[in-house]
Amino acid sequence: MKRIFLLSMVILPVLFFSFTVMQKKKVVFFGDSITQAGVGPAGYITVLQQMLAQAGKDKEFELTGAGIGGNKVYDLYLRLEDDVLSKKPNLVFIYIGINDVWHKRSHGTGTDADKFERFYNRLIDKIQAAGAQVIICTPTVIGEKKDNVNELDGDLNKYAEIIRGIAKAKNVGLIDLRKSTVDYISKNNPENKASGILTTDGVHMNEAGNRFLAEQFLEKL
Repeated sequence: MKRIFLLSMVILPVLFFSFTVMQKKKVVFFGDSITQAGVGPAGYITVLQQMLAQAGKDKEFELTGAGIGGNKVYDLYLRLEDDVLSKKPNLVFIYIGINDVWHKRSHGTGTDADKFERFYNRLIDKIQAAGAQVIICTPTVIGEKKDNVNELDGDLNKYAEIIRGIAKAKNVGLIDLRKSTVDYISKNNPENKASGILTTDGVHMNEAGNRFLAEQFLEKL
């Protein structure tokens, strides 16, 4: 009996450790049409999964896209429970802001800066209350011309700064996609094109853009 007891004391921790190691970290990407397309064959989430596999780390993460085209920050707030928290994630990337700015011009809607900040903070509060880690992202581009000459660059910079401030105030992780995309375009758009560098139309990612995004997220994983 004593031998059986001692054997169980050795085996049980090993089994528990093995079970723990096998548990994948659930990662949800929460956003708009860019994230909706991210789960496609060439989307950034798919490319990220491939990068993890190449590094031998694909068994460590379960990646889920929760993007819907046209969404703004308050849309994310309304569907947070069903599309994110119900999945019991360990980590949530929030990648929103393009439509909050873009739709002011294209649809006569959008999100005022003060409302954007309030909804964003409440998103983080609810996700953290559910026990998940949060990493937030600044918006990328609406037009790829250099030197802040795109029509909505001023607003994009303003909303990106709001997100940077939220990250600092909430002490959450930040991927500054706005800065990284602007820096990339300034170096790789010699003809100063409005699109075609990282995007198909000035907003939605092409193959290079999806790979670029995947590289940014990979650094955080």
